[in-house]
Amino acid sequence: MKTIATVRHIAEAKFDATTASGHTVRLEGEAQETGGSPMEMVLAALGGCSTVTIVEFLDKMRQPFTSLEVELSGERADEPPRVYTRIHAHYRVGGDVNHDRVRRAIELTESKYCSVHTMLEKTAEMSHTIEFV
Repeated sequence: MKTIATVRHIAEAKFDATTASGHTVRLEGEAQETGGSPMEMVLAALGGCSTVTIVEFLDKMRQPFTSLEVELSGERADEPPRVYTRIHAHYRVGGDVNHDRVRRAIELTESKYCSVHTMLEKTAEMSHTIEFV
């Protein structure tokens, strides 16, 4: 499957990234006044990929969750290329859900179905925790 993204320089260290589906996101270098850095967007992409997949699993498992959030933190290498070396995901799940099924949904997501997770685990030590709220 071929995916296309276009990144266009706007001004100074500001860029607009447009996805194949036509959505645009502002990226920035140092200032970050109107957009996130590319590496921040990597964490956001991981969060998006994992939560989209977890919701699909929870729906199929008939788990009546009322909220789902993931907070991601990452540590990067000191020297270039400053790749992520550690990433931690803290999931918060609300609702009258079966804890084992939520754990299973997250396990399946991270081990097989989230492509971003699969790419990042090649350079970063990945970990997660779950909080039921």
